Amino acid sequence: MLNGKSNKPVAVVTGANRGLGLETVRQLARRDIRVIVTCRNPSRGEAAFEKLVAEGLDVVFHALDVTSESSVAELGAFIHSRCGRVDMLVNNAGVYLDSHGTEDGGSASVFNASLETLSATLKTNLYGPLLLAQELVPLMKQQHYGRIVNVSSGMGQLSEMEGKSPAYRISKTALNALTRILAAETRGFNILVNSVCPGWVRTDMGGPNAEKTVEQGASGIVWAATLPDDGPSGGFFRDGQPISW
Repeated sequence: MLNGKSNKPVAVVTGANRGLGLETVRQLARRDIRVIVTCRNPSRGEAAFEKLVAEGLDVVFHALDVTSESSVAELGAFIHSRCGRVDMLVNNAGVYLDSHGTEDGGSASVFNASLETLSATLKTNLYGPLLLAQELVPLMKQQHYGRIVNVSSGMGQLSEMEGKSPAYRISKTALNALTRILAAETRGFNILVNSVCPGWVRTDMGGPNAEKTVEQGASGIVWAATLPDDGPSGGFFRDGQPISW
């Protein structure tokens, strides 16, 4: 439970029950930030919450389905009533559905991609971050401070766009566009909005052969979530360094 409102910064991390999300929560909380741990599955979220509490971290769990407008609104009401502020939003929740239904379990071609898969991918990877921004940015504007991190991917870079995995690629390219739009429309409010590619990380999605540890992948996200007031906005970064769109 949250112990009432305080002046401590508050962060929201989506998809925070495992992998990059869980490690992002851990690193933020170690910086004396109160973190709201969110994920769609309540039992998995509670398990992650208990693990973090056992580490002595200031966290709270709130179930969140980023594809549901009512669920996002419930989170917003909770934050307003129990925290009174939100300083950081990390849109980490994401899905990779392109391999579903392919005979070999590989990445689907654009020529056999289903609109159902594309729609489901966009609901989580694009519409979710949009709904959360619509819900939480007004509070950031009110306090004249905010940091939004959209966890993207190099697979969404137009400059290096290739074939396969069309739903995932399109969703991450669109998320990058959302980053630029949000950055433009929050200019002057000390709200910094950036996309971050964590790189190829050893998570359930990245697999055991990925080149980066979860800790290394999360560090770039935390960097963008804790930028100083003169930090960049509307950029795309990996390991704290700008990369091409």
